[in-house]
Amino acid sequence: MKSIHGIFLSWAWVLPLLVNAQGLTDYQSIAAQNNPGLQARYKAFEAALERVAEQSGLPDPQLALGYFLSPVETRVGPQQVRFSLSQRFPWFGTLKARKKAAALRAEARYQAFLNARGQLFYDVAQAYYPLYELHRHLKIEDENLRLLKAYKTLAQSRFESGKGSLVGVIRADMQLREARTRQAILKQKKASLLSQFNHLLNRRENALVALPDSLSLGLLPQAAPPDSLLREHPLLAELSLQRRASQAQEQAEARQGLPQVGLGLDYAVVGPRLDAGTPRNGQDILMPMLSLQLPIYRKKYRAARRAAQIRAEHYRLKREEQANTLRRSYARVHFNSRKHAERVQLRKAQMQSAEQARKLLLAAYRQGENDLEAVLEMQEQTLTYKKQRVSALVGYHLARAEKAYLMTNSNQPDNE
Repeated sequence: MKSIHGIFLSWAWVLPLLVNAQGLTDYQSIAAQNNPGLQARYKAFEAALERVAEQSGLPDPQLALGYFLSPVETRVGPQQVRFSLSQRFPWFGTLKARKKAAALRAEARYQAFLNARGQLFYDVAQAYYPLYELHRHLKIEDENLRLLKAYKTLAQSRFESGKGSLVGVIRADMQLREARTRQAILKQKKASLLSQFNHLLNRRENALVALPDSLSLGLLPQAAPPDSLLREHPLLAELSLQRRASQAQEQAEARQGLPQVGLGLDYAVVGPRLDAGTPRNGQDILMPMLSLQLPIYRKKYRAARRAAQIRAEHYRLKREEQANTLRRSYARVHFNSRKHAERVQLRKAQMQSAEQARKLLLAAYRQGENDLEAVLEMQEQTLTYKKQRVSALVGYHLARAEKAYLMTNSNQPDNE
């Protein structure tokens, strides 16, 4: 079990963190250090480790003291006090099987901790990327407001000079009001998202979060072999270990149904006889003892073995079901990552085309070849493409974060 503890320490639970974390990985490390739910998982693992020593220990010895209210007369004198010390020993291999079962259950607890850590990392990503999306949308809205104000100023100038209509001014003002409303709603939403994120990190809900200016798409994701997924995920390793623990428990229950040997020692204090001078007069009595506990009521032992067998089958079936669930989830996530990557590239091309069209329409409006309506419509379309590109990029990174959870390494060889 020392190797398990070493694995945990090598994962750097006590890794020094940067004071001003700048990336998702840093925030995930902070969450792993501060999140009470994850800490509780590790405490459960530590408690299971202590059970290993408990299960491998011998039963407590028994010490008895008896005092004769009416001394029992013997040939060498009256018995006055008796001491008895005895120790029971389970059948050969019983303690070893119980220790093995406890050790496997402790390892299963560690795998549950690893899975909880991976899930926490994914939860942090789920809270982090929406914050980035909101951050980028606010910047896009700021740029949109700046352009709309310029359009309104230009429309007023052309109207006052008699080269344009009042409709352009009114339409620009309408879009300005709508943009300001969207911006206000986004700012209100920010407090809620910030609170959710900081609660995961177990810190004050208004703590500042450093967000990047941009996210990169990188290479398109490739499918991973399902076998590697099945070998490495902690959920599957946990169920495999639970099954092996149940099998070890079955062996322990089988040995529990065998006789238990007891060794003991009786010591009796004998007083001297005053009415006779017999040999060994008043000599104390020392008597070794051997006992057997006979498990003749077999029903409870058979039931315990059968229960362990059923639990082992339960974990086998549950592992098979979990493996199928992971396969389905991985196929879905892989498709989503490819889908969002394609949409990022599409929205980028559309955004560039729309921006080019907007500039051309604006130049034509300055020359009086069209009205402001066409410019405003293209500006709205450009705004939509920019936001959709950010959302697709966030969707892509969320899919990658979920894939990272699905590919969490158990650090535990699967001996199934």
